[in-house]
Amino acid sequence: MKTVTSFFDRMVQRYLPDAFLFAIILTIAVFFIGLLFTGNGPIEMVQFWGNGFWGLLEFAMQMSLVVITGYILASTNVVKKYLSKLSKIAKTPAQAIILVTFVALIACFINYGFGLVVGALFATHVTRQVPTADYRLLIASAYSGFLIWHGGFSGSVPLTIATSGHFLEGQVGIIPITETLFSPYNLFIVITLLVALPLFNRYLLSGVSANKTYFAEKVQQIEEEPYTHTNIQPTTPAEKLENSSIVSMIIGFLGLSFIVYYFVTNGFNLNINIVNFIFLFLGIILHKTPRQFLDNVSQGVKNAGAIIIQFPFYAGIMGMMVDSGISEVLSMWFVNISTEYTLPFLSFISAGIVNFFIPSGGGQWAIQGPIMIEAALEIGADTSKTAMGIAWGDAWTNMIQPFWALPALAIAGLKVRDIMGFCVMILIFSFIPISIGLLFF
Repeated sequence: MKTVTSFFDRMVQRYLPDAFLFAIILTIAVFFIGLLFTGNGPIEMVQFWGNGFWGLLEFAMQMSLVVITGYILASTNVVKKYLSKLSKIAKTPAQAIILVTFVALIACFINYGFGLVVGALFATHVTRQVPTADYRLLIASAYSGFLIWHGGFSGSVPLTIATSGHFLEGQVGIIPITETLFSPYNLFIVITLLVALPLFNRYLLSGVSANKTYFAEKVQQIEEEPYTHTNIQPTTPAEKLENSSIVSMIIGFLGLSFIVYYFVTNGFNLNINIVNFIFLFLGIILHKTPRQFLDNVSQGVKNAGAIIIQFPFYAGIMGMMVDSGISEVLSMWFVNISTEYTLPFLSFISAGIVNFFIPSGGGQWAIQGPIMIEAALEIGADTSKTAMGIAWGDAWTNMIQPFWALPALAIAGLKVRDIMGFCVMILIFSFIPISIGLLFF
């Protein structure tokens, strides 16, 4: 374990570029793949790239708000005290890794956006309690919870095919979550990861060669308060308004009213928009005054820079993958070697590969779903299991795709190379329970 973990950590630290450069390298790679395997020329590939470049603007804004609103809420005294109290359960580095992983898994099972923020924030609090724990591995452990999201309550594929009017309803009808999320194979995968992944991450400690100076600096940065509001006596009407708790309470009450209405009418149906809405208005209320809230917003916005600039490049990659036909060519290759028994598993593998270039669960399902479901119907394979194969493939290779790690890294103040060596090991380990679930249940 120590040898393998140290090897991947050294290789990633030495050769993996910054996440922005990784996106550029992927862009160039997909451009030439399109030239070689689809018959499209350079002009067509440039057109596909440019046409798709702004296709993730809404999503980029949502993920930026995940980071900003998560930071705002975490900087309130109430949340800091609660997370600090929970983090005191950990007394040793091994306990710290296990605790962070388990909390992140549960949070991501509930909702992926919620889990991404909570996991990273909780890891920083645990670092305060156990400063001897490897900070990089703590953040990697927090991010590893994201493995479980597509098998949980916010999984876009199982929720989509369980909703009336989805685009494949004519072929497969409505597939209830009892056949996907609560199926024996999905429960096996989820429960196995909940139990085994915290223990596996704990054993990754044996491969850590900690840089004590590096970690001491990180812990010091974490211990510093993100912002301390100075109470200045307001003198002008404008300053009095900015420092009025009444204003925050009024708008906060309006926000809470909508949150109650949402859950009454929709049930416990979390999505990224309602998570951001909850974080935002709780932050407004708990900061008490507009001035304190806005001062923390200014600090939180700094963490979202990487997301804002990188997501358009991934949208361009998606444009090339879809419009050039690369994703269809890759999916059909796996379909052609599949049988009734192996199609769900091979759907998982193909989705894991496609996820490198289209790191969006909903977007990937829209592209791969029609191909794989048609193949399942033709050869008599289980359509619900095939759909979940795509879902788990999307979740699986997120471990080595920087796209989704950006919010956690922004909160933690790390670079992608700091955690990716551990994430490679987590990717290898998680392949086992996912494959067993899809092949033998």
